[in-house]
Parts: sequence; structure tokens; C-alpha cells
Amino acid sequence: MKILGISAYYHDSAAALVCEGEIVAAAQEERFSRKKHDARFPGAAISYCLQEAGIGLRDLDQIVFYDKPLVKFERLLETYLAYAPQGFRSFLAAMPVWLKEKLYLKTLLKKELAALGECKTSQLPKLLFAEHHQSHAASAFFPSPFHRAAVLCLDGVGEWATTTVWLGEGNQLTPQWEIDFPHSLGLLYSAFTYYTGFKVNSGEYKLMGLAPYGEPKYCDKILNHLLDLKEDGTFRLNMDYFNYTTGLTMTNQKFHDLFGSPPRQPESKLTQREMDIAASIQNVTEEVVLRLGKTVRKELSADYLCLAGGVALNCVANGRILRECGFKDIWIQPAAGDAGGALGAALAIWHQYGNQPRSAGGDRMRGSYLGPRFAQAEIREYLDAVKANYLPLDDGELMPRLAEILAQGNVVGWFSGRMEFGPRALGARSIIGDPRNPKMQSVMNLKIKYRESFRPFAPSVLAERVSDYFEIDRASPYMLLVAPVRESLRIPMTAEQQQLFGIDKLNVPRSALPAIAHVDYSARIQTVHKETNPRYYDLIRHFEALTGCAVLVNTSFNVRGEPIVRTPEDAYRCFMRTEMDYLVLENFLLAKSQQLPWKQDDSWKEEFELD
Repeated sequence: MKILGISAYYHDSAAALVCEGEIVAAAQEERFSRKKHDARFPGAAISYCLQEAGIGLRDLDQIVFYDKPLVKFERLLETYLAYAPQGFRSFLAAMPVWLKEKLYLKTLLKKELAALGECKTSQLPKLLFAEHHQSHAASAFFPSPFHRAAVLCLDGVGEWATTTVWLGEGNQLTPQWEIDFPHSLGLLYSAFTYYTGFKVNSGEYKLMGLAPYGEPKYCDKILNHLLDLKEDGTFRLNMDYFNYTTGLTMTNQKFHDLFGSPPRQPESKLTQREMDIAASIQNVTEEVVLRLGKTVRKELSADYLCLAGGVALNCVANGRILRECGFKDIWIQPAAGDAGGALGAALAIWHQYGNQPRSAGGDRMRGSYLGPRFAQAEIREYLDAVKANYLPLDDGELMPRLAEILAQGNVVGWFSGRMEFGPRALGARSIIGDPRNPKMQSVMNLKIKYRESFRPFAPSVLAERVSDYFEIDRASPYMLLVAPVRESLRIPMTAEQQQLFGIDKLNVPRSALPAIAHVDYSARIQTVHKETNPRYYDLIRHFEALTGCAVLVNTSFNVRGEPIVRTPEDAYRCFMRTEMDYLVLENFLLAKSQQLPWKQDDSWKEEFELD
């Protein structure tokens, strides 16, 4: 049986294909359209998935959408009625879109699919609809290695649910309980994202990255005024302070009065106040998820936990769940947000609707390398067309040479194999460097990514060596766990350095690997496994042989506001527009110094909307 899952029309549209229970392909539409968080119908992503399997649309047995739009519309109407006459402007803004498109989503989907498949709507496979949080839960549990596990899904909002708890056993997911809109941990975090001047549904990870520079001075204010948090982790928000149910913004004047000022203007200077606010909401978020984690473990007598939903991308909170909640292990869906809902919907249909058994043990996500790959001949043809200067090398020559290039302090664009599914670059579409270099973080941020200097970078470490560098004793293949750097690698701060505040902490080296150690001595870890990414593993192994260091800096191959590169053309363009030193496209090595001058001016920086 061949099942296509689709997520679309809200944010992060994607498609995923499951054939006989195996995940064959998955990709976000943004990688094809080059529009970050693209919410449109994922036509290009669907076409890719079908092409990867060598089938056409009419060869599918079922198509499933990750959400129930009519139930979502019910929530929208009930919310407006509950808060009337407040929210009339928001109601007027939302209704035309719903009445024109989203209310008739089944018809719209069939129309788009028929156009894509060049067929009549009557010739389409059966179209089904999963629930939003069911899709999240299925994306978390069914690919996981656990036979039995608690499943916790936290996001902004689905149809009604914002937090759900499930019990996964074998091929079944049984709902336990939920917290409904408007009470949402995801929307609370997004409210602070908005208030600190970052973009909602995009800048939440910046808020998390900013938190270690601040002090959690506002926790009591949040807990006393905004959030009624119970011992078991359940909660209610005080809606007097929020505007998302009735208006076009996340926070209102009462919220601004509570924290003493209006929201920070985007792109304006970050102050210690924003850092303290970030630290506070991060602290509160961690407390909520820790209480929820302990509760579901006790209620369900579960040794294992699976996580999905946008809040599951909060890797600092995930690290604490692993260390403090008593689970033997946890597993987090790498595409934890709405994109992963496409995959979860397809898996839910296969296992629950079709009552098909799961494969025994093992992580079924294949390292999340589920996107397109490009043949050497295809890459060579493109490079010749743009008159690029390149050197073809087999892996036996390329890897030791690249290890030397990295050890010399160069920044390298690395394009290899199938593209990653989800928001993280995992060594297929990555920019890499030497973590021992004290200038690497600022060089990558300011000269290559063109983004804020405080943003941290992740270490890619050989899986079997992770405990030599970090205080963690298990795999973290999807860069979704934060753990402390080992004590032996830390550089203690002087008394003078300990008096520093905010961004001034950035220039103080924290460890023998300064490019990946955050200001609180933590790091967002990716373990690299020979089984899922043998080439990236081989490169790090050669770097270790040369330098004694089994770690590389890894950040996504893009500039700020741009989706991660998909094609050789995307990669070459990004390479030439930035101050990257070298580019590897499969087995072709390119040096920036040997390329023809890039003819475009800096107007390209306006091409991508800032995240």
C-alpha cells in the first residue's frame, strides 16, 4: 500500500510518502519554492516524493491530510463568539480566507491534486483526514524504536488541542488527555517571541538561543500573572494579557504594561532586558515540560517517551527531560513541527486505519535523510554551465584533503547525499568548520549566515565519541538534545569575566571547543552515525586523525531568511554570495579563490524575508 501524507495551508507545507509501512521520501515545500515556511499546496514536494518512488499520483492507494479543517473552523467561530464583540477586526481578516478556501479544503485539495496528476478528481485515490495532534503523535511514536511509550505533543494549536498525551503500544496510539485552546505553551512562547521582536513561527529558536545571556528575573511575573501552573504540569493562561484570540498580534497593552514597555522593534538593538525575558520564559517552559514529563511517566508507567509538536524543537527542555524525568530514553521526531504532520498522518493511516504491524525496533527515520539527491553527472553539467572551476576527487583523496582545509580555519559548504527532512541540517546540506577555532562562531554568523552574532552553532560528533566531549551517554542524531560540555574541556571564567552581562559574555572562550560551547557551557549535539551518513562520518574521522578532534561545527547551508539549499545550483549560489572558502558538491571540490567573480550585487540580500 502506498500512502501520501500532506501538510499545507497553515505553515511549513510538506509531503511524505509511505510504501508498505516504509518511509520512502519526505520534504518541505520551502526547499523547492525558496520561500521559508512556505504554506502553499506542496506540489513540488509531492512530485519529488512520487518521483523518488517511481510512481504516479494515481498509483497511490490513499492520500491523507494532517488536519481536520472543519473542526478548526469550529474552533475559530467559537472563539470569536466567546470573545465578541472583541476581535471583530481579526474576524474580518480571517473569514474571507476561510470562506473562499479553507472551509472547502477537501475540494481545494482535490482540485490541486488533479491538476498535479493531470487527471479528473474522480480518478484520484481516496482522500482522508487525520487529526492534527494525532498526526504529531504518529510522527513521534511509529518511527521510534520503542514498542511501548508515552507520547507528549505540544504546539501552538491544532484543531482545538494544544497539548496531548497518548499511550503508544505496538501499532496503536490511544489518547489519554489534552489541554485545549486558548491555553497553549507554544502560543505562550510565541507571545514572548513576538514581544522580544522576533518573528512568530520562525524566531522561537532565537529566543531559546538568547536565553543563556540573561537572568530569569521575570519568572515570578509570568507565573503570578500569565500562567496558572499546577503541580502535574497542566496549566491555564490568563487571557487578559494576550491578544491572539481577538486581535492580529500576540500580546496586548496589559501585557506591555506588566513588562514595562511596548514590544521591541524587529532588528533593533538587543538589550539585557530582552535577554532576561528570554531566560525567564525559557525557564518557565522547561518547568512546564518537566512537570508534564514526570506526570505522564507516572500515569502511564512508561519507561520511554516520544515527543512532537513545535515545542519539541526546544532542545534545552528536551535535554532536561532526558536527565530529570526518569525515562530510560526519549525519542523526538526530527520534523517535529507541522511538516512532520504529513509523515505522521501517512503512518497513522498505515498502522491504525490499516491495522498494520510495526517493524521490530530501530529508528525508522533513516537519519532523516529523506529528500532529493543529485548524481555526479548532473552536478558536473551544472558546474560546467556556470564555468565553475572545480576538482573532481574520489573519497579516498577528498576526505584527507578536506580535513586539512578545515584544520586551516576555512569554512566549507558541504552538499552530500539526500537532503534532510525537518529544520536541522544534519550533514547533508551543512556549512562546517573547525570547532577549536575561537573566531569560527563570529565568522560564520556575520560573514556567512549574515545573522545575529549571539546565535550558537551545533557540534557534529562521532557517535561513539560523544561522551568524551559532552555529558551525555546516548545518541542524539537529530540535534534535538542539549547537554553540558565535559568539565575537563571547560575553561573556567575569571572573577572579572563573571561580572560580564549579556552579549559581552560571547567573546569569553568557554571550552577547548569555543565555536560550539554556549555561554552556559552547553551544546546542541548531533551524533553522526556510520550507518545513516557514512560520508559525513568518514570526513569527521579523517579530521580526528589529523587533529585529534572528533567534532566539527555544523550549521545549515543557507543565509538568514533562506530555506536550506536543495540543489547544486542553490548551493553554488549561496557559496558565491557569502564568504565561504570552499564548497564540496558530492565529489567536486571548489575553492572560492579560483572562481570567476560573482556578478550580482548585494541587492540579493533583499530576496529573502528576514526570519
